[in-house]
Amino acid sequence: MDKYQQANLNLWNERTDIHAASDAYDLAGFKAGKTQLHAIELEELGPEVGGRTMLHLQCHFGRDSMMWARLGTKVTGVDFSDKSIKLARKLNAELGLDCEFVQSDVLLLPDHLEGEFDIVFTSYGVLAWLPDIKRWGEVIAHFLKPGGIFYIVEDHPFAYVFDDAVGQVELKPRYPYFHQAEPMEFETEGSYADPDAHVNQPVKYEWFHPLGDIVSALTSQGLHIEYLHEFNCCSWQMMPVMEKRGEWWYLPEDMPQIPLTYSIKAIKR
Repeated sequence: MDKYQQANLNLWNERTDIHAASDAYDLAGFKAGKTQLHAIELEELGPEVGGRTMLHLQCHFGRDSMMWARLGTKVTGVDFSDKSIKLARKLNAELGLDCEFVQSDVLLLPDHLEGEFDIVFTSYGVLAWLPDIKRWGEVIAHFLKPGGIFYIVEDHPFAYVFDDAVGQVELKPRYPYFHQAEPMEFETEGSYADPDAHVNQPVKYEWFHPLGDIVSALTSQGLHIEYLHEFNCCSWQMMPVMEKRGEWWYLPEDMPQIPLTYSIKAIKR
């Protein structure tokens, strides 16, 4: 494990406890049966899941995995954080669900898991932690059955270009759009689920992946893109100027509307 992966692992191990205690993840509501999957994935993927098997990549501590299980799918969740997987297994046992959880770097998953799945799923804030998007596509194709569905709903890479500093009130480009071999280094100040949380890991590392690279990672492995949808809302406050309406965050109506979230459905031929 290189220094980038180790730093990110340290951070996500810390975030496990922070997120489990946060209002944003609302574990009490989840345990009581509340669904916290968002409307986009429920509308687009929800009708497909009943009676099928699902591989959930970068599942964190498995909350969303277990919500899919409640909708009738047999889920295997994967995450590189040992603390997250430990909590996922604990919650799964407590709730009497039938999920499995595997600790692994997604890019190394074929070394730790066997089998094929009807659906491979991943969502919201996942790709920036992966250095190699081509390898990501290979792993998806490896685990997907012929005729199976790959589905992702994710923060739009174009939105990552803009300055997210506290107090920024304009759409001002700050970060590169295109992928670079070396990651961007950021100070860790709280968490998206709890901005005031203290974390001991001082920095995190992220890689940007343009939309063309993401699509090409899938099509190069023989997956057929059924659709690519873009949305002017996101699941968290990506920029300080954003306003929350219902379950989504938006830019103010008097600002230019840009894509903040996208979804892709692809079929393995």
